[in-house]
Amino acid sequence: MPQRLMLLDTASLYFRAFYGLPDTIRRPDGTPVNAVRGLLDMIARLSTDYHATHLVACWDDDWRPQWRVDLLPTYKAHRVAEAVPDGTDVEVVPEGLQAQLPMIRRVLELAGIAVVGAAQHEADDVVGTYASHAAFPVDVVTGDRDLFQVCDNERGVRVIYTARGMRNLEVITEETVVAKYKVLPQQYADYATLRGDASDGLPGVAGIGEKTAASLLLKFGTLEGLLAAADEPGPAVSAPVRAKLSAAAPYLEAAPAVVRLVRNLELPTLDQVGARLQPVTGDRRAELEQLAGEWNLGGSVRRLLAALDLQEQPAHPS
Repeated sequence: MPQRLMLLDTASLYFRAFYGLPDTIRRPDGTPVNAVRGLLDMIARLSTDYHATHLVACWDDDWRPQWRVDLLPTYKAHRVAEAVPDGTDVEVVPEGLQAQLPMIRRVLELAGIAVVGAAQHEADDVVGTYASHAAFPVDVVTGDRDLFQVCDNERGVRVIYTARGMRNLEVITEETVVAKYKVLPQQYADYATLRGDASDGLPGVAGIGEKTAASLLLKFGTLEGLLAAADEPGPAVSAPVRAKLSAAAPYLEAAPAVVRLVRNLELPTLDQVGARLQPVTGDRRAELEQLAGEWNLGGSVRRLLAALDLQEQPAHPS
């Protein structure tokens, strides 16, 4: 089987599972398990349908890194439940979902699913780093448009977009990004900076919407090229656009580093984290099957185990 890496924007998926399945699905002690079950079913289906041989559940070790907040204080500010000085702010997470996160980590561990995060960085940065350096094709699974910037036909990197639900998955390639937004994937971060994104607390440039942002990037290539042209006299940049860019100068200086993925994190290799999917055997399988009963995960665990049973055992040198 040709090798293919799948990178999960894990929080995006377990939030979707939590809101997509009724929280009446519970353990005997009353703890909801809808997010656990939904995530496991997603992994089973996605890894099978898209023929993943390697998989990493990318994790938010820091969902709102301080260095991004220092650059742009509005970044994800509306999602802060509690500010923690000199620490990681507490995100607004439903109590029923918060209770399931340790279960998710334990089940993924028993299933041999690699979980990778990075200090002071988001899962998106882990995705960006692995996707930028993988030696074989990559599928990024997310409901977040910010990750469209990783699409790269030459390197075989595409996005499996979940925003319309698991029944309406969309494969995003360079062509899709151009068709939807009239920009290339490598321009997407600059495009998002200009038009803004309320879901991430990016105000954008007042008066510049999606169409104007796309047309400016079509003409000038990059945000840096646009700002350089705006600093020069002449008609290349219209007076109204020049005024809007000038009014947003502090934001435009800070935002690009916030929006762009970090692609050079020092992460363990795929081999080091055990990203190669394999059948679950021995004590780990027995414990996982036991927890499936104790935690009311039955069908979801069975489907995940069946999907992993289809994987070829990697060859070991003699």
